[in-house]
Amino acid sequence: MEREEQLIQEVKEIGLLPLYYHDNAAICLKVANTLYEAGVKCIEFTNRGEHAFANFKHLVKLRDEKMKGLLLAVGTIKTGTDAQKFIDAGADFLISPIFDSSVCDTAYLNKTLWIPGCTTPTEIHVAQQAGCKLIKLFPGNVLGPGFVEAIMPLFSGIDFTITGGVEATEENLSSWFRSGVKVVGMGSKLITKDILKNGDYEGLKAKTKEVLAIIKKIKAQ
Repeated sequence: MEREEQLIQEVKEIGLLPLYYHDNAAICLKVANTLYEAGVKCIEFTNRGEHAFANFKHLVKLRDEKMKGLLLAVGTIKTGTDAQKFIDAGADFLISPIFDSSVCDTAYLNKTLWIPGCTTPTEIHVAQQAGCKLIKLFPGNVLGPGFVEAIMPLFSGIDFTITGGVEATEENLSSWFRSGVKVVGMGSKLITKDILKNGDYEGLKAKTKEVLAIIKKIKAQ
C-alpha cells in the first residue's frame, strides 16, 4: 500500500500523462525518448494493437537502460490475464477504461497500482469501495469539467484523472484542473497523427515542454 500511495503522489505531482500506441517498435521508442527528453516523468503505453506486448517490452528495456526515474504504465487493460502479463513484463502500474473485478484482484495480489476508468457515479462508488484511490474519468470529452465539479463533493478520499477532451491550451487545461482533476491524460491531441507520420519529434518535444509549463503555471496559482 505504501508503494501505491507513493506512485499516486508522484503521478499527481507530474500532472501530465501522455498516452499512445504504435505498431512500429522504433517509433514507440522514439516517442518515449522524446517525451522523456521534454521532461515527462510518466508515460502510458496503451494495449491497443497486436504488437502492444512486444513493443511494451522494448519500452521497458529502454526505460531500465536510459530513462532513470520514468514511470511506465500500460493502459487499456481489460482482463486479469493481460494485467498479469504486463505486470510481469515490468509495468509500474495499470490503467483501464473500465472497472473490471479480475483486473482489480490481479493488481491487488501483485501489490500494483491500478487506475480504473469510470463514467458514472455508481462506477466511481464501486471503484472506491474496491479500494481504488485514483480513478480515471472517461471519456472526458463527453463528461466535461462540469461533471467533475458536480461529483467532487460526493467522493472524498479519492483523486481523479481525466482522459479525452484534453487540449494543449492553457484555457482547456485550466478548466480541467479547476474542476478538481489532479492529472490529465493526453493522447492524439499531443502525440498527433502528423507528428507520427512525419517523424516530427522536435515538434513533439516543443509541444510537450509547452504543456508541462502550462500545467506547472496552473498548479502554482
